[in-house]
Amino acid sequence: MKRALMLFTCDLRVRDHPALAAAVRNADEVIPAFVLDRQLLSQSCGSPNRLAFLLDSLNDLQRSLSKRGASLTVRRGEVVKEALALAQQWNAQTIYMSADFTPYAQLREQRLADACKQARIELRTYAAINVISPGQLTPTGGDHYRVFTPYWRVWQRAALRPLAHAPRVITTPPSLRSTPPPKLASLTNKACSPQLQPGGETAARKQLQHRLRACASGYEELHDDLAGDGTSRLSAYLHFGCLSAATLLQRSSAHPAAQSFARQLCWRDFHHQVLAARPDIPHADYRPRGDRWVVDTHALEAWRHGQTGYPIVDAGMRQLASEGFMHNRARLIVASFLTKTLYLDWRHGAAHFARLLIDADVANNVGNWQWVAGTGNDTRPNRVLNPLRQAQRFDPQGEYVRRYVPELATLPQASVHQPWLLAQRQRRNLGYPAPLVAHLAAASELRARRYSSTSPA
Repeated sequence: MKRALMLFTCDLRVRDHPALAAAVRNADEVIPAFVLDRQLLSQSCGSPNRLAFLLDSLNDLQRSLSKRGASLTVRRGEVVKEALALAQQWNAQTIYMSADFTPYAQLREQRLADACKQARIELRTYAAINVISPGQLTPTGGDHYRVFTPYWRVWQRAALRPLAHAPRVITTPPSLRSTPPPKLASLTNKACSPQLQPGGETAARKQLQHRLRACASGYEELHDDLAGDGTSRLSAYLHFGCLSAATLLQRSSAHPAAQSFARQLCWRDFHHQVLAARPDIPHADYRPRGDRWVVDTHALEAWRHGQTGYPIVDAGMRQLASEGFMHNRARLIVASFLTKTLYLDWRHGAAHFARLLIDADVANNVGNWQWVAGTGNDTRPNRVLNPLRQAQRFDPQGEYVRRYVPELATLPQASVHQPWLLAQRQRRNLGYPAPLVAHLAAASELRARRYSSTSPA
């Protein structure tokens, strides 16, 4: 009798799951399991927003497994210890899991491999998180691509793995009983954002179908429209593995916006291969440029709470607080404002995003923040986004601002992005703060600090 432990991590689905498909194919009985990692729960990964999304996803996974005759065992503790204990309890000869490439996941996998070797249990890992896994594409004379465009050219030509079929039946030991996921209140006493999107593979597939229909035409024009919210909102599902990147690429291949979807997935893979090669970048500049970041607690708190006096920036920050999500264009605007206008350290921004975003993938969160800050993989490190021009271009009617900054909801279009131009009495009645800084003066100081003549975008 061959038994296998299927250890789920950031792959909470049954469709296109190579490790699960292999476990069902090779073993007579399979024990599906997930371990709530005590160490991650104590860090930013244990944020209420992501915990709520994770529990949604685990409950949905349990329902999917139940339809196939199986059940999910959920443990809480140290992953290696709990996984090994389960494998030994059920006399499993093999542990199956998806390969992950974050520094923490790599260390966890190595420790699990060492423990399995000592216990004479086989560990098998399968690529399932990326379209193209880190290390699969490397430039001549280097271990990873440092610039996106060359990577994009090679990525488009790379051979893709076939999608794995979802098992129809999963046979488990007769005496196996499910251990359901805990309630959110048992994991945290902090409240999550009030308008979180639901987690799970079922919700992911519905969202994918909805977005493919909604974006049947004009995705290229709509995905930067702040008020229209034309983004796919699939990032959290990709982060938790409720939807595989390979599935999204295949399902969107016949879509008019196929190239745009592919490019976004390529950026995701690009950041993952950078992190795999440079595991220090969550804390260290990828390309140090001698920045002498300003220390200003008041300005940082104003930015965090959407009280900078720049409506487009504040709208983005308040959307984040309300939904655990922020529009892609707004992310660029608020990040540029923090690092280029206020000249505050990008690490503060990355940490705040990590606390609130449900899709705060380490590689993409840090990679994008460093890209905007000019310390990462951007070939134009002195690019500065002017928040007023960005607002006029991507929220011309002020709808996005009015949605998330209710103090300005009654202002006419001409004033919604520049309320400080109103008379002083009108401004006081709004209850909205004056601008923290003058953007152009701050950008000029930044250029002086970096000895660059690049002008604001």
